[in-house]
Amino acid sequence: QVQLVESGGGSVQAGGSLRLSCAASGYTYSPTYMGWFRQAPGKEREGVAALYTRGSGATYYADSVKDLFTISQNSARNTVYLEMTSLKPEDTAIYYCAARAWGTTARPLQANEYGAWGQGTQVTVSS
Repeated sequence: QVQLVESGGGSVQAGGSLRLSCAASGYTYSPTYMGWFRQAPGKEREGVAALYTRGSGATYYADSVKDLFTISQNSARNTVYLEMTSLKPEDTAIYYCAARAWGTTARPLQANEYGAWGQGTQVTVSS
């Protein structure tokens, strides 16, 4: 059974940093993409960062977090991280890890490109 488990959320003051982790299990082969999404109260879920786990290891970022957040994976390609720096109150949201089991996509930051989701972890940034 595929399972994604996030950890590392919490509360931080503006300007601070947090590191989220997502461990994937139950896959015969590692997912082709893993991504981080977030959803703030009253807002739609948005793609934050994604990583192609094969070959090039290409990464993708929403404009709002580019150069501030970094997505990476471990050598076993079963854990993905999101390093978040210079956090702002508007980064407050529930952060979800997602995995795409196979194939490529031209829209790695689109939620409907992913079939498995974690339970989410809360990130709260206070001013």
